[in-house]
Amino acid sequence: MFHLLDIIGTMAFAISGVLTAFNKKLDPFGVYIIAFVTAVGGGTLRDVLIGRTPVVWMQDITYVYMISIGFFIALIFRKKLDKLRTSLFLFDTIGLGVFTLIGLERGIEVGLHPVICIALGTMTACFGGVIRDILCNEIPIIFRREIYATICIIGGLLFFALKHFNLNNDVLYLVTSVVIISIRLMAVKFKWYLPTMGRG
Repeated sequence: MFHLLDIIGTMAFAISGVLTAFNKKLDPFGVYIIAFVTAVGGGTLRDVLIGRTPVVWMQDITYVYMISIGFFIALIFRKKLDKLRTSLFLFDTIGLGVFTLIGLERGIEVGLHPVICIALGTMTACFGGVIRDILCNEIPIIFRREIYATICIIGGLLFFALKHFNLNNDVLYLVTSVVIISIRLMAVKFKWYLPTMGRG
């Protein structure tokens, strides 16, 4: 189930990349590249930093297939995607929770400090979007008002807090991911934002 959600999240992130690229009127190759970096950019950066190479999508061709499927789905049904934004948002949110957990686990596997593990979890979930926005000449969304990376950090803190109680790993993953997903949904529904910093 964990791997399945990872794959679903990858495809959802790829489609979100396609939607952004459409708005920038890129050619098909440009759209595919944006979809690709959105889906695996965070995981690639994480794996490089911890010396886990070849990176995950190079070892499992399923990721490339799912990104390509997401690309073609978005290309074929681009006129209907506006009606599917709620579903895509839900998959994107599931991906946020799952990718955070994957980053946490990768850090634990190599014996890193919990704070660094939380940073890796946040990076895994968010930095594909950061790379996407930079390539599309936008200020990355996590650096603006939306509560996105903050949710990953909260999820990471909860993960390590619950880990002290020696919970079953499945329960630990479930609780952490549900909390991340729930906060994300509530943040959007109730329009929770971080304050912006600026002069005056």
